[in-house]
Amino acid sequence: MQTILGANGQIAVELARDLARNHTTDLRLVSRTPKKVNETDETVSANLLDAEGTAAAVAGSEIVYFTAGLPGKTELWERDFPVMLRNALDAARAAGSKFAYFDNTYMYPQDDRVQTENTRFQPVGRKGRVRAQMASMVLDEMARGDIEVLIGRAPEFYGPGRTQSFTNSLIIDRMKAGKRPVVPVSADRRRTLIWTPDASRALAVLGNTDDAFGQTWHLPVDADRPTYQQFVHLAAEVFGTGDGYTVAPGWLLTAAGVVRPELRVIRELLPRYAHDNVFDSSKFEARFPDFTITTFAEGLSAIRAS
Repeated sequence: MQTILGANGQIAVELARDLARNHTTDLRLVSRTPKKVNETDETVSANLLDAEGTAAAVAGSEIVYFTAGLPGKTELWERDFPVMLRNALDAARAAGSKFAYFDNTYMYPQDDRVQTENTRFQPVGRKGRVRAQMASMVLDEMARGDIEVLIGRAPEFYGPGRTQSFTNSLIIDRMKAGKRPVVPVSADRRRTLIWTPDASRALAVLGNTDDAFGQTWHLPVDADRPTYQQFVHLAAEVFGTGDGYTVAPGWLLTAAGVVRPELRVIRELLPRYAHDNVFDSSKFEARFPDFTITTFAEGLSAIRAS
């Protein structure tokens, strides 16, 4: 039995699809209101803030994937995220389950240093501190050695369907709707973006590879690191639109976040858009050379087709 905690999010849905396609059909999907992704899925309703309910949902699992998310409100992150993760880790330990933690890069320095699995945490802002705290909890569990643990870490998303990211909301979704895209802070800094189905497929591969545990892995990304100017130009070619865009300076996005809840999150992350962002996934690529990474042209074409 492989169990996905936080089963309704984009990463979890793609993870469930890939696990069933390539690894196992013995899947349990856990959230407050879980929905089947595959016909054979087992669904369990549980609140990860409830330790007993989490333990019951995890019981009997060989592998547990933590992909849970929360709305963007910072207070929720600070109050609930560490509790949810602690309950999940405790439940996995009680069940003797392996634990695969899906992580992001909020805890990394927001500058132009190349990001590797050994990059030291230097969080900027309250959400970054929460993610650093959570990653440290998982690393402590890994060091303790009672259960097998791994971290799969992803940079900013772009992708199909319900993918939630600034690149999707400010650029892709606006271009699809015939609107002028908005580029945060700078159009000439290199970006690293991960195709969401690739992130899920890679997490499934790691979870089903024995020697992947006990390590942190950067999930695989296209070797190209386009600037937003280049990204918009490529998207325009794929979508058949103009390639004009508007650069929104940091002060404007900060001010907009006061009245637009969807932009509040970006305020803490603005420094990273002023620098090249180079996320190095060469460790994964060396270990799994047959893993096919989706190019930006392929990803944008898939978005257009969907």
